[in-house]
Amino acid sequence: MKRFFGKIWPWLRNKYVLTIAVFAIWMLFFDQNNMVDRIRMGSEIRQLEDDREYYQEQIQKDSARLNELTTNKENLEKYAREQFLMKKSNEDVFVVIEEKE
Repeated sequence: MKRFFGKIWPWLRNKYVLTIAVFAIWMLFFDQNNMVDRIRMGSEIRQLEDDREYYQEQIQKDSARLNELTTNKENLEKYAREQFLMKKSNEDVFVVIEEKE
């Protein structure tokens, strides 16, 4: 153990090495733009970009579905029947719920 500190101690007494070490520690942990926060923000940015891709895909799907519903009356009627259980005045609607085992 003394050999290790014997070799390291002259380096630690050097004012330039000491200044660089203090500066590096300051930049890594205490600065406003420290590395810990930068890594955390980078992770958050990647998550937000993934969310953005997901929502853009959903917008495209919904836009296509909206276009399909507004251009074709039959699709609109089918959608209303399936999603909102709407019916004509002379019809009865039966909802069948499958039980899971």
